Amino acid sequence: MHLADPVTQPQFYRDVAGKRLLAWIVDTVLITLICLLILPFTAFIALFFFLGLMAVVSFVYRVLTLAGGSATLGMRLFAIEFRDRHGARFDLGTAFLHTVGYTVSWAVAPLQLISIVLMATSGRGQGLTDMLLGTAALNRRA
Repeated sequence: MHLADPVTQPQFYRDVAGKRLLAWIVDTVLITLICLLILPFTAFIALFFFLGLMAVVSFVYRVLTLAGGSATLGMRLFAIEFRDRHGARFDLGTAFLHTVGYTVSWAVAPLQLISIVLMATSGRGQGLTDMLLGTAALNRRA
């Protein structure tokens, strides 16, 4: 098994970059809601480190959802999922590494900008982390 070829099987990659953006928005809203639910349990002390709380919740959310179905809840909503270089769904290790790459990209703004440009211009719609790991987001129903 391997990843689908974007030239001979374009249906796997059609509109994936836009769907990834929409999924990211949904996931960010969900992560924010989870953090707001956690807030009262910290006696509202988490307000002082809310961005740190968001980062931790985001990391855990992404690892668990990617390991559990190769897609975050937002990605599932828009019918896309990640596959590794062999075309298989993510396992826990790949989900963890992908989330580390995503987190580092957000921590270093130029890397995230490079990743966005790559998603918009590469044949498979791969971001920087995807290219390093050999992964890609695909249409689930293709």
